[in-house]
Amino acid sequence: MTWGIVIAIVAAVGLLLLFYGVGIYNRLVTLHNRFENAFSQIEVQLKRRYDLIPNLVETAKGYMKHEKETFEAVINARNQAAGGLQKAAANPGDASAMKELMAAEQVLTGSLGRLFALAEAYPDLKANENMAQLTEELTSTENRVAFARQAYNDSVTAFNTYRQTFPPILFANFLGYSEDAELLEFDSAAIAEAPKVEF
Repeated sequence: MTWGIVIAIVAAVGLLLLFYGVGIYNRLVTLHNRFENAFSQIEVQLKRRYDLIPNLVETAKGYMKHEKETFEAVINARNQAAGGLQKAAANPGDASAMKELMAAEQVLTGSLGRLFALAEAYPDLKANENMAQLTEELTSTENRVAFARQAYNDSVTAFNTYRQTFPPILFANFLGYSEDAELLEFDSAAIAEAPKVEF
């Protein structure tokens, strides 16, 4: 009779551990799926951005005939960023893919910045309706990317925090969630220094 009680207690504890492990697994899957979904929102906005860039370049070419190198740099940076996005979309949260995307985005942002700086010297281009509309759409898309990136980073933080806590960390490695997901952060060195205003 005592052996029966011991076996029942061991079986009950084992069953509780199994249910607890299943709960942890389900929570990890849920949090993982959330950050993957959040990344897909970034992907949509970045693709929209990449689709706008060739139109922007074509519009600017009509006015900026001697800036071939700038146009090529923008298109090359766009293509690299699109390739980086493809790799990151295949495995959201992967550290190397996310770092590659961040680096490509930084190059693209720099190239676009040079294009816009050069465009300032062409008053007819600044007054062009297509250029103004494309610039507005690009700005709007940049804002959407920022919001989507924030949502992604929030989801990654929730996943990483849960994965790192005790006792989920004991189960995470065993269940295939051995690594933290990578945040998507863009270099803010350009924003670090306040602009100087002179009167």
